[in-house]
Amino acid sequence: MSNLLKLPSFFKTDKLNGAKMVVLILHLVGLFGLSVPQFRPYFQYLTPFHLLAVTGILLSFHTDFNRRFIFFALFAFTVGMVSEIIGVKTGLIFGEYNYGPVLGPRLMGVPLIIGLNWFLLVYLTGGILHGWIKSDFLAGAASSLLMVVMDLILEPVAVALDFWEWERNDIPLSNFAGWFFIAFIIQLAYRKTSFGKKNPLNVFIFVNLMLFFSILAIILD
Repeated sequence: MSNLLKLPSFFKTDKLNGAKMVVLILHLVGLFGLSVPQFRPYFQYLTPFHLLAVTGILLSFHTDFNRRFIFFALFAFTVGMVSEIIGVKTGLIFGEYNYGPVLGPRLMGVPLIIGLNWFLLVYLTGGILHGWIKSDFLAGAASSLLMVVMDLILEPVAVALDFWEWERNDIPLSNFAGWFFIAFIIQLAYRKTSFGKKNPLNVFIFVNLMLFFSILAIILD
């Protein structure tokens, strides 16, 4: 009987390890495809599907799909999209930039996958620090800084892969200030919205993303 009681825990661990393996394979395959010039154009257009797959795997371990979580997800997506639309149309918030053709369907010049990316990064970084910092303000600021660090690594890769381009090919400091500001708004909503925030894949996926873009930055330099 005691062994039977342990089965759910075993299968849960097995599912988690399997998910980690899939995430790792996705990033390794993507790293290979984007590093090889002959394959790069195809893998550039696969980027939105990669992001959708990783987000789907992450959310398969989310345990609290209540109304408040749905509200937060929609809030993160909407704030991210609106800020990006303002940025693309006016040059405010982040600086003057435009998105390339490889990230899929757009709304007013901004790929819809970008809204999902805002949700994903806030969910990951907010979840990583949630149990470590009690103050909502400090946790929001620290999580936003993590997102800025991610953006610092991501920017040269994104430009090299035609995800987006900057006016005069310079990445302005306003981009990172804008990232922190918008991230902080969404992070506060994350902290204030009541839903289960523990996800065993948060750290693993965030580290994979950091390594993925760090290695690509070296290869594509």
